[in-house]
Amino acid sequence: MASAPLIHARCAYSPRFSSCNRSNYCTPSSTTSSSSSYSSSSSSSSSSSSSSSSSSFNHGHGLSFSSGTSNSWRHQGLKAQAMGTTTQQGNVASTKRIANGKNEPDHLLVLVHGIMASPSDWLYVEAELKKRLGRNFLIYASSSNTFTKTFSGIDGAGKRLADEVMQVVQKTESLKRISFLAHSLGGLFARYAISVLYTPHGSSSGKHDDPSSSNVEISQAECSSRRGMIAGLEPINFITLATPHLGVRGRKQLPFLFGLPILEKLALPLAPIIVGQTGSQLFLTDGKPEKPPLLLRMASDCEDGKFISALGTFRSRILYANVSYDHMVGWRTSSIRRESELSKNPPRRSLDGYKHVVDVEYCPPVPSDGPQFPPEAAKAKEAAQNAPSMQNTVDYHEIVEEEMIRGLQQLGWKKVDVSFHSAFWPFFAHNNIHVKNEWLHNAGAGVVAHVADSLKQQESSSVIAASL
Repeated sequence: MASAPLIHARCAYSPRFSSCNRSNYCTPSSTTSSSSSYSSSSSSSSSSSSSSSSSSFNHGHGLSFSSGTSNSWRHQGLKAQAMGTTTQQGNVASTKRIANGKNEPDHLLVLVHGIMASPSDWLYVEAELKKRLGRNFLIYASSSNTFTKTFSGIDGAGKRLADEVMQVVQKTESLKRISFLAHSLGGLFARYAISVLYTPHGSSSGKHDDPSSSNVEISQAECSSRRGMIAGLEPINFITLATPHLGVRGRKQLPFLFGLPILEKLALPLAPIIVGQTGSQLFLTDGKPEKPPLLLRMASDCEDGKFISALGTFRSRILYANVSYDHMVGWRTSSIRRESELSKNPPRRSLDGYKHVVDVEYCPPVPSDGPQFPPEAAKAKEAAQNAPSMQNTVDYHEIVEEEMIRGLQQLGWKKVDVSFHSAFWPFFAHNNIHVKNEWLHNAGAGVVAHVADSLKQQESSSVIAASL
């Protein structure tokens, strides 16, 4: 693949995983089938490893955060640059394993599907990543939350995903690093799961204590441990595709409701019936009135988990968002932006080499005292639950959305905007963005190529930095 130019941006449980071989194509790994038990005890023990510096949510009070923001993103206000990687860069990352005479993969890439879906949603993505990434990647398509299991709640699905990831890590001793690539609701599952898998800095899982490890590996592990670890591995990439990070309430956040509060009022009581606890959590009405909704708690470090600290351990956090034609997840919620931050005339011209990828923006961390849940928010939530009306739902949503943004913007994000306006089937944007079906949704091939090059860029830079 030709080098992409530098572009200046504006601001049934059956696990399936594969590893890439020396010839840059991939073959399935040999695994032994076993029935997996998802126990809450393993999730609890992982959560208990959070540092003692956490703060609980209190009405009207902010939270203390340990964001662990990457040092490479400390220059605020600078313009981001898109990738300038080549095929050769994908091979650089494998150098240290070749030097050690090892062929085992050392980078786990977890693929997480969305609502009412299965690992088969990733067939095209898996095949493309196997071609484009080096042999040191173990590509694993999660299957612990298939179809109706996605209705049981974001927290329940996140714990199951965490258990599943730990099983893969324990079975593959060569793993040193970990990345996540998630679509739609799967992005929220992954955000919850990493809080369960998070180990604060100063703790060691013993994954890098092997005396045969190279100096480069040890150096990387020591650097990572200062930020924290995920499942005992060094966190590299956290990437979401069309994920409703701010929930699905509010204008243009669930587009098929046309931004009309009257339709949202009708959808509100139906959500728990249709999609269970997950529906209540997405509409921000879960729990008692005096308790913040789960998605607001997930924008903080609180007693439920070190959500922000866990996200902060990743070297790169990337949001891919459809600017239009996505009738499941709107542009604002998938890109973590305020309404005022959305362009009235979004770009429509594709970046060179990445069809339908129209813009890349780096947003540096915004210091704040973190999200709050003031008394007026609790009052608005109670009104939205008990007497839903146009004004009640709008007022409640506006308060909670602003607090979620304040929490999540404490970390730096790369935001990639995607537009399928010129695609043959633009209304399939939600599935196009990850090519759910190669024949129906192949308009998203350029997006997948951009994701692959993002992964290669971080893989290459990690090895180069560790070698200096």
